[in-house]
Amino acid sequence: MNASSDVSELEAGSASGPEIKPADEPEPAATDPGSEDVKAGEEGAAGAEGAPSDLAAVIAERDAYLEDLQRVTAEFTNFRRQTMRRNTELVAQAASRLAKELLVVLDACEAAVSQGVEGIDAVQAQLLGVLTGEGLAVLGTVDEPFDPGFHEAVMSEETGTDGQSAPVVADVLRTGYAWNGRVLRPAMVKVRN
Repeated sequence: MNASSDVSELEAGSASGPEIKPADEPEPAATDPGSEDVKAGEEGAAGAEGAPSDLAAVIAERDAYLEDLQRVTAEFTNFRRQTMRRNTELVAQAASRLAKELLVVLDACEAAVSQGVEGIDAVQAQLLGVLTGEGLAVLGTVDEPFDPGFHEAVMSEETGTDGQSAPVVADVLRTGYAWNGRVLRPAMVKVRN
């Protein structure tokens, strides 16, 4: 046969043969759309069986985070309280140091008043008033019971009694001071039994 008969056979075969589709057209999906829903349903059923264990794990993790939060919150609250207490103590110490330094001025005023210098008693009263308002307390008055925490006995005198009475302050030789309940300087006193 010749070439023309080969071409005619090919044309005839292609007419009866399978149809060839161009490459641009997409092929239809091999699976039907309902099969995906079935797979998702099967996975959901498997996930539902594992859900209680997942839920328990999530609850345990939540509880652990809650405990951590509560612990950190308590630690921070304690830290804040300690910091505030420490700051308050530092301010009180600084104020007591200043008051202790001013005791020299109060002693000078007291000595000047006892020697009759005029005009000093007003300054002494004003300084003492300001310091008393801030927490200064005067220690050592005559006829009060002797307390070794507040008084320093440098002299004593005996009375005519049998010595059964408690000792009392007979004379104040140097005034003592306390700052907010803490003794800055004990009063130097003469004690009577």
